[in-house]
Amino acid sequence: MRFVVRWWDTHQLALYIVAIAVGAAIGLIAPQTAPSLEHSIEPALMLLLFATFLGVPLIEVKRAFRDIRFLGTVLVANFVIVPMLAWGLSRFVVDDRGLLLGVLFVLLTPCIDYVIVFAGIAGGAGARLLAAAPLLMLVQILLLPVFLFLFAGGAVLDVVDIGPFIRAFLLLIVVPLSAAAVVQALARRYRGGRFIEKIMAGAMVPLMMVTLAVVIGSQIAAVGSQITALLRVVPLYIAFVVLAVAIGKLASRVAQLDVSATRAVMFSTATRNSLVVLPLALALPASMRIAPLAIVTQTLVELVAMLVLVRVVPLFTREPRPSLA
Repeated sequence: MRFVVRWWDTHQLALYIVAIAVGAAIGLIAPQTAPSLEHSIEPALMLLLFATFLGVPLIEVKRAFRDIRFLGTVLVANFVIVPMLAWGLSRFVVDDRGLLLGVLFVLLTPCIDYVIVFAGIAGGAGARLLAAAPLLMLVQILLLPVFLFLFAGGAVLDVVDIGPFIRAFLLLIVVPLSAAAVVQALARRYRGGRFIEKIMAGAMVPLMMVTLAVVIGSQIAAVGSQITALLRVVPLYIAFVVLAVAIGKLASRVAQLDVSATRAVMFSTATRNSLVVLPLALALPASMRIAPLAIVTQTLVELVAMLVLVRVVPLFTREPRPSLA
């Protein structure tokens, strides 16, 4: 078993690509499976986040929550600088209200789930991102309506339901984080708790693979049916990743963060909350049915970008070499 876990940890990026390909194949060959796969997204994410939270000692999270410089950098980058970038990019689809809302929904909301996994692979500060996740979620719940009002007009607030956001916060943050805290407490006293920790640590890669596969498989056919319209947003999402990574690095330099924190900020600014805001877009009127597909298209672009960034970000944020003097 140890050999198997070591093998898929070593080859995890290649396995994630395989998972994306398998999900796409299932979604295209058997589109009737899309509803079932879509219902599997939340349970898969909850398990992935439970394993992620379990792998970070909560004492470290408590310590990271007191890191005001890191939290301030993440908040300013995501809710002051990135919204200006999102506004600029959204002007290219301002003529299509559905695409406009899809782009704004996804680009204005920083990720709070698998960003922790990808940042960790690249050597980012996972505990600090984990500490920031509840704060990021709460702030985006409060600010998203404000940004939508400013960027898309007041009428948009009449068609947006904030309920799915609250549900996502409870299911994707509160439940798995509470479960992880319970298991960590048990692990200090009982062998069963330590066994669960070991099993979930070894299951991280397959859980990520399942999550990627069900997300892609559930939406790929619908995206394909609107591919001509959705091609308009692909360059915008690519530009966003490139510019958001630069914003994260610049903000970290100004804040004088260490290397691991800088990598975490770069992933936080580049990774969006697509799986959480998708239910918001699905609740929009039928006249805007392209909005959720615009969000899924961002997910597809982002997943490919993450596989690149886990290799590229460490190259641009290397640890300083020790002085020979």
